[in-house]
Formats: sequence, structure tokens, C-alpha cells
Amino acid sequence: MSHRRAVDDLGTSVALPGRAERIVSLVPSLTEAIVTSAGEALVAATQWCTHPADLPVERVRGTKNPDVARIIAMRPDLVVCNQEENRELDVTRLRAAGVAVWVTRIETLDEAFESMTRLFTIAMGRPRPAWLAVAEAAWSVPSISPRRSVAVPIWRDPWMVVGSRTFTSDLLGRLGADNVYGSAAERYPHVTIEQILDRNPDLIVLPDEPYTFHAGDGPEAFPGRECLLVSGRDLTWYGPSLVSARAELNRLLDR
Repeated sequence: MSHRRAVDDLGTSVALPGRAERIVSLVPSLTEAIVTSAGEALVAATQWCTHPADLPVERVRGTKNPDVARIIAMRPDLVVCNQEENRELDVTRLRAAGVAVWVTRIETLDEAFESMTRLFTIAMGRPRPAWLAVAEAAWSVPSISPRRSVAVPIWRDPWMVVGSRTFTSDLLGRLGADNVYGSAAERYPHVTIEQILDRNPDLIVLPDEPYTFHAGDGPEAFPGRECLLVSGRDLTWYGPSLVSARAELNRLLDR
């Protein structure tokens, strides 16, 4: 098979086939994107790749502990990773074994659209998906909602929140919600409940992943404060979920 070279989101030159026919995805949101537009090419994914729910491919453990030996043995044309989701060590081991690994980096909504376009058209050798244009159009209209300040915990014991240079913070800004930790030094600061309350957010946004916040676990930590339970897929995933995420998040934020 003839190969060509292209540069991934981190600037690494990757030897790619003309068209990737055997793909392993180690990123849940990108797994959903690949299944939606090139499902026949996906041969393996992580145990956290939950969309679609009935995905009939081999599982190669998790995003932080993939079965590198098994992936190498599968001889994929391409392994898809993300700088935030996956470990550099695993990427290095796969590349050392001669596996083509394409690493994405997505910290804003615009970067999501650009990165996914490059993934499909350059890394995978396929047309730009139609759903990607629909999602881009859905997010192209400026928000007209009154601006609100929000804090977004993503873990508890210890508490962690969404900070600066994150896809989630940028997405919330597009919805008229200002992240009170949006200028923090860290992307995901460790904080206390008192520190969150000291920033006096109008709203505490509690997604159901990576920590599974729900009505009985999360809101009780912020008595007297307005809390909003949301889908982590709508708030943190970049992929086909972006087609409907804006309308759903707007419905919740504006209620």
C-alpha cells in the first residue's frame, strides 16, 4: 500500500494510507464521529466509547490504559487519539511499533470543526461529513441570551472544575455563559466548594461525566445555589452531538 505524509494537530508527520480502512479510535467523541460517517472502517474502540450504545467492535480497554499490544497485533491503518484524552506514552509505543497515530488537539469549538475536518479528509482520506457542516451552522449564530456566570465541576473528592483553554469553557461562552474559572492558570483546577462559592457564579453546571453528577449527588453540596444537571456528551463531546447540543443546552440554560 502506498503511503503519504501529513501533519497531525500537534505538528507530527504521520505516514498515512491513501484511505484508512482499519481504524482504532481511543477517543469516545471521535469514535461516535467515525461510526456516523465511516462505521465500516472502525475495528476497535475503548470501553468508554458509549455512542452508539450497540457499537459492535472490539474493545481495547480505556483511554488512559489502552491494550497497546493488542492494537499493534490488529495492524490498523490508523489509530486516532487526542492530546487531552490519551497518554503520550501510549502514542509513543504505538508509533515505535510502526503504527500510524493521528493525534488531535481541541481546545475551542472552532478547533473542533477544523480538527474533525482534517481527521476525515486528511487522516482518513474521506469526504468531509455532512453532519459537520450542519453542526457548524448550528453554532454560527451569535447567542442572544443574557450572559450568566457559571462554574462547572467535573469531579468531587477532590473537587475539580473546568478551567481555561478548554473546549467546554469555549462552548459555554458561545451560549452566553461565562466560566468563572475561564482565566485560571490550570485547565482543570483543583478547588474547594468554598472557593467555588467565593467566585459567586450565577449557576453551578453539573455534567454527568467524567464524574456522574445527578440529582442525589452534586446539588446538595451547593445549598441555596441554582444547579443545573446536563449531559456531559452535550457539554464536552466534539462530534455529531454538536448538531443538537446547542439547542438542548440553550433550553436548559434559558429555562
